[in-house]
Amino acid sequence: MNNALEFQAIFSHQSEAIPVFSFVATAKDIQKFARIDRAARSFDGILRGFQRPQILNHIREIKTYLAGDEALLPNPIVIAFTEGVTIQRNENGTGVISVDVSDGPKGWIVDGQQRFFALSELPDKHFQVFVSGFVCETEEELHRQFILINNTKPLPKSLIYELLPRVKDLPDRLQARSTAASLVESLNFSPDSCLRGMIKQQTNPTGIIGDTAIQRVIMNSLSDGTLRMLYTAEDFKEKASTLLNNFFGAVIETFPDAWHERNPTTSRLVHGAGIVAMGYLMEAMCVISGAKTKESFMEELVLIKDRTAWTDGQWDFGDNDIRKWNSIQNVARDIRQLSQYLVSEYKLAVRQQRRRT
Repeated sequence: MNNALEFQAIFSHQSEAIPVFSFVATAKDIQKFARIDRAARSFDGILRGFQRPQILNHIREIKTYLAGDEALLPNPIVIAFTEGVTIQRNENGTGVISVDVSDGPKGWIVDGQQRFFALSELPDKHFQVFVSGFVCETEEELHRQFILINNTKPLPKSLIYELLPRVKDLPDRLQARSTAASLVESLNFSPDSCLRGMIKQQTNPTGIIGDTAIQRVIMNSLSDGTLRMLYTAEDFKEKASTLLNNFFGAVIETFPDAWHERNPTTSRLVHGAGIVAMGYLMEAMCVISGAKTKESFMEELVLIKDRTAWTDGQWDFGDNDIRKWNSIQNVARDIRQLSQYLVSEYKLAVRQQRRRT
């Protein structure tokens, strides 16, 4: 193989489909055959890459340590390949890995990017690190392995969640989250979404609304709400996105002063607690009035408009429990209390309206 780097390797018996091996290399060598593919969005909202941003303070700390004469770095850098690798494996578990670098790096750093960057900033230090490598047939399989490798580590959960819709055959505990993440992506990046660009994600750090709050709305509904009834439909994603767009579009028009140019500090409507609580209210409106369209949601929301305190005033939860508007926090107790209040006030308003008619 021309323009190839060769490394003596040790192979381990793990997956029959995915070769796994280890070898040693310097940071200079790694730069030649591996790269970091950072998670970002294209102009049309398509997710590219998967790695989190650099953590500069962490890199500086590692660099300072590695500059010392007694430095050790036993933790391996994990690199995945989808092409450009030739394997010569012996019966005793040893062999040779050849990586074609004629047209640039063929591998992706899956784990250890901060260690790699720190070491790269010490070009005069001949320091070898362990590399654990594996070969995937497709980029989808690479993303899947990245998620499973990093899901138990302190990697930003929002980045993991953004990657989930790109991967199939996930563990059951991640399936609902994957569906929710896919809908959040649609709401945040579809041109006709009322929430376009408003949801804060790793690839959209300027967003206002927490992605996990919207995901909770969706997952609650998938568990035992309206979205659960839609889930078996072939066009589930389209129907679910339409329903959520209709509801939050109605919310925006009903409470414009609590929405536009607001953030979680200045309005509890765009706060995590408010978003999740409004999700429960959406479910109540779907069940009680059959609301599905933006117009029908607006007709229901106006019933409780004067009973809310999103940006000023107080919440009267009854039993002498009166809370200042901004005392509501994104904790289970407050979310439950606000949700119960909104739903109960809505039900009361519906009964009152029906008596008048």
